Amino acid sequence: MRTRNTVGRYGEDLAARYLAGEGFAVLERNWRCELGEIDIVAREGGTLVVCEVKTRRGLNYGSPLESITYRKLVTLRKLAGRWLQTHQLRPAAVRIDIISVLFDHNTPPRVDHVRGAA
Repeated sequence: MRTRNTVGRYGEDLAARYLAGEGFAVLERNWRCELGEIDIVAREGGTLVVCEVKTRRGLNYGSPLESITYRKLVTLRKLAGRWLQTHQLRPAAVRIDIISVLFDHNTPPRVDHVRGAA
């Protein structure tokens, strides 16, 4: 896990496995449009869940959750709307979640899930 992209991809893989293990249906990964990218689109019951995944290799620059800005949350809301429009779906609810993946030295990766971040 040397490059930033490799670490990020591995974090997203762990996050997708975590969600599946929690009973979510992962619908899509790395969906892109001109507004940006959604890391994971999932379904939990009747709720569509747009997940932002943040991965870090330590706490030198703060926790992964600290890197989520208000501006990013606004963008994720717009992306959720565009994804729904593109896929012509009308779920009962839409939620923005954040998944933090932390690799810290020789310990197993830590996955934290914040539901309803926006």
